[in-house]
Amino acid sequence: MMLHTKLPVSAKVPGQAARTVACPTAPRAAGAAGSARRLPVARATSTEADEIALLEKALTIAKERAAKAKSAAAAPPAAAAGGYSGPGFTIKTFNAISPVGLERFPAGKYVVSGDDAKLPASPMAIMLRSHQLKQEEVPPTVRCIVRCGAGVNNIPVPKMTELGIPVFNTPGANANAVKELVICGLLLASRGILEGNKYTEEVIYKEENMDYDKVAKRIEKDKAKFVGCEIEGKTLGVVGLGAIGGRVVNAALALGMKVVGYDPVLSLDAAWKLPGDRMGRAESLDELLKVSDYVTLHVPYIKGATHHMINGTNLKLCKPNVSFLNFSRGEIIDGEALLDMYKSGRMTGKYVSDFADPFLSGHPKHLVIPHLGASTEEAEDNSAAMAADTIKDFLETGTIRNSVNFPQTVLPPKPGHVGGRLCIVNKNEAGVLGQITTFLGTQKVNIEQQINTSRGDIAYTVLDLSKIDDPAGLQEGLAKACPGVISSRFIGNMFDDEMGKPGTFFYVKWASQ
Repeated sequence: MMLHTKLPVSAKVPGQAARTVACPTAPRAAGAAGSARRLPVARATSTEADEIALLEKALTIAKERAAKAKSAAAAPPAAAAGGYSGPGFTIKTFNAISPVGLERFPAGKYVVSGDDAKLPASPMAIMLRSHQLKQEEVPPTVRCIVRCGAGVNNIPVPKMTELGIPVFNTPGANANAVKELVICGLLLASRGILEGNKYTEEVIYKEENMDYDKVAKRIEKDKAKFVGCEIEGKTLGVVGLGAIGGRVVNAALALGMKVVGYDPVLSLDAAWKLPGDRMGRAESLDELLKVSDYVTLHVPYIKGATHHMINGTNLKLCKPNVSFLNFSRGEIIDGEALLDMYKSGRMTGKYVSDFADPFLSGHPKHLVIPHLGASTEEAEDNSAAMAADTIKDFLETGTIRNSVNFPQTVLPPKPGHVGGRLCIVNKNEAGVLGQITTFLGTQKVNIEQQINTSRGDIAYTVLDLSKIDDPAGLQEGLAKACPGVISSRFIGNMFDDEMGKPGTFFYVKWASQ
């Protein structure tokens, strides 16, 4: 693990008084005093060999997972359950997606591959992890894009919104993995663990020439250089109380910490999962910063909103020894402003993150690790499974959940309904919904139930209609009669060829002009 820290190379740290710390130590064996025992070379060699073997094993496991994912994605479609033998929904993958997620797609009804040549038709959905998606990689046939993870910085969301394509993520799938890393970060910020380990390896071992007795004495003697503090009883400020933040709150309370939370856009579902009166709630970010000993950030990066949420102005409100934990996005903290606070001596706490910072690189207060937040096997499996379910739900029912650019929309099926479901993406402008319903009325189409939602410039309308004789003709007429319509899609019982099969009756105005 690469760590950007600077450590003292002498036996004394200027300006840091030694403190006695009660710490149990193992008794020395009788007769050991005065007998210098050098660490055997064979032992050091064995340790290096063990490390190499461990790295090789980890690499082998990673290669096996990647090969399994590639094999699962490239496997020929099997016969679908229920005897369906028609075309399936085509899903294009980027990156190695966990097989746990790919297995959620019913064989024969979905064809999934990372190779366009192996898909029987142009992709209808895109599934990715970290691939930097370009607009030219999104053909007009794509109905949706889903990222196996929370952040969507690698997807051109504004352009996809303009094209009427919903972009989904998988919030909460990696929540436990990130929560555990936050707890680790609290301890790293408090106890000098990383600094102490690096000091032992780079200073003590070298100065004492790997002599066991001398190393043991130095490890005991030099512990005063890294005296820390306990987190029990300290106040943790949690900014963002969603899936990750909520778990962090509960974990911190279990460790005996006091917790203050702040989230101006807290959802009702997230609020129900919080521990009620066991935590405090700040009315503003400034209020939270004033009382916190540690601050952990769990908000998405939104340019113009959360960019430099922690900045030169509100840093001055913090306690001098406050430590920041940032496992969200690097741009949320103004590194230049934080560096100025360190240089002036007005701030002495640590900044722990898994993002580099152009101003803090190499600074001893910035403990930076690789981007490990969601890097667990369990998180990758959970994200892939959630992404697959999101795609299926949208393609088969038109349901929108966990979209970053479209409104949440759920219209349960109407009992006994035998017609088709028409899903319309349109501009969120006055009069468009009226134009849609008026046109359907002129076509003698009965609307049995409907839902209309909006988010920003986009509106999404789902209508369950009576039986339609010419779905394609209706879509074309709707697009001509309603200038605000961006795309429309008919959904029926497609696997029984009722109202088309997968891939049929999808009208995209901008691709048809």
